[in-house]
Amino acid sequence: MTDSNELAEDRTDWAEDRTILANERTFAGWMRTGMASLAVAIGLRAVFGSFEPTWAAKVVATVFVVAAVYIFWAAHDSATKTLSRLNDHHANAQPNNRMRFIAIIFSVASIGVGGILWAL
Repeated sequence: MTDSNELAEDRTDWAEDRTILANERTFAGWMRTGMASLAVAIGLRAVFGSFEPTWAAKVVATVFVVAAVYIFWAAHDSATKTLSRLNDHHANAQPNNRMRFIAIIFSVASIGVGGILWAL
């Protein structure tokens, strides 16, 4: 292989590594968006604290909890599909199991928050 071909191959490998890192940043961004949706649900409790009927405010908060769970799993699915098409060369990609674990933890916690909001 000539030097120019090796350099081109290196550039391609680095580009693929950058794409892997960008995919992980995108996953983290979507997880933050899901957490923001959950924060809105919690904030609605403070805003509508003495609102009657209480079930109406709880339904609206539940919509944001459900949206958060959906966002977590959509981020997981998108990130793992992208990662499955790429090969890491110099960057160490986060394993799919770790992304799944994070999505599970955030989802369970969000459902717990939803349950607490309904109990209040």
